[in-house]
Amino acid sequence: MLSKPFEGKRIVITGGTGSMGQVLIRRLLTGEMGQPAKIIVLSRDEAKQHYMRVEYQQRVAATDEIIYRNFQNALTFWIGDVRDYGSVARVLREADVVVNAAALKQVPTCEYFPFEAVRTNIEGAENIVRAIQEHNLPVETVVGVSTDKACKPVNTMGMTKAIQERIFVQGNMRCPWTRFVCVRYGNVLASRGSVIPLFHEQIRSGGPITITTTDMTRFLLSLDDAVDTVFAAVRNGGRGETFVPRAPAANIVDIANALIGDRNIALKVTGIRPGEKIHEIMVSEEEAYRTVERGNYYGILPMLPEVLGEGSWTPALKAEYSSADSVMTPAETLELLRSRNLLLDDDPSADPAKQQLGAAVKELLR
Repeated sequence: MLSKPFEGKRIVITGGTGSMGQVLIRRLLTGEMGQPAKIIVLSRDEAKQHYMRVEYQQRVAATDEIIYRNFQNALTFWIGDVRDYGSVARVLREADVVVNAAALKQVPTCEYFPFEAVRTNIEGAENIVRAIQEHNLPVETVVGVSTDKACKPVNTMGMTKAIQERIFVQGNMRCPWTRFVCVRYGNVLASRGSVIPLFHEQIRSGGPITITTTDMTRFLLSLDDAVDTVFAAVRNGGRGETFVPRAPAANIVDIANALIGDRNIALKVTGIRPGEKIHEIMVSEEEAYRTVERGNYYGILPMLPEVLGEGSWTPALKAEYSSADSVMTPAETLELLRSRNLLLDDDPSADPAKQQLGAAVKELLR
């Protein structure tokens, strides 16, 4: 595989104003995977696009005149919706690579509005495959961003993401000139809606910290780890493979105690929410026999024989891959959170993801 697979490529990121999308864009602009010719953010939230545009033009504030030269920049913003086939078909005419990060990802939201989750998580994926197929678009690679909740799903969010994975895997048959791969990872530390920001807020308010059950474990992945998984899939993923990171896991109580430190903050057990799992599972026992090693990742081979092709492999797993398998000690959990600048006393400005706009990036965004 090429060491700089994005060199000179036009990259479309659906849902690019989200937590992962923003870190992905910062990393792409550093040129570590090659310098893209253009990065196009497709989303329906004009406010988030505006604030991203202001940030990347290194302004404190700006009025909306800064949009006028939008399409002449290396980083451009398109208003559109992955649910809308016309929006998708138009933007993909500009794409060599697509990263589908658009999603309804909040478990309770998807439970109360299940068809909305279907429209974004399932129809959005279908619109991407359909647009490439019907218009013979020369898209080289599509990366579908999935979740551990798609593995043995028990909630609407996971069910819709599981179908999304299947749509992208089967897309390799509908569009044989395009490589469709997926990435699957767990709860991302410090992303919107995740437990770390909630715990921070509860600590600042004097507590208590609420946990649903003392048995709960979670994989600990940063936003940069999530982006690394996307990059690994682009570099090494075969058609129809789903990449899963090998990640450390911790007990939620240990995470809470590490964040509390010496503060006089109580823990309150509230009970498991509807659709919530006690442990994250990223590879099921049914998938284990077709899971192979891919460096620091596992690759789940496609189920469809037409996509899998001929050949044999040695399974990397004999059972499911769960956050309950190898839980860090409290001391190890504390050290990991400290190393990721996630303890409440840490300086937020030390976040390395926010320090990656160098001279080359400034030049690109003139």
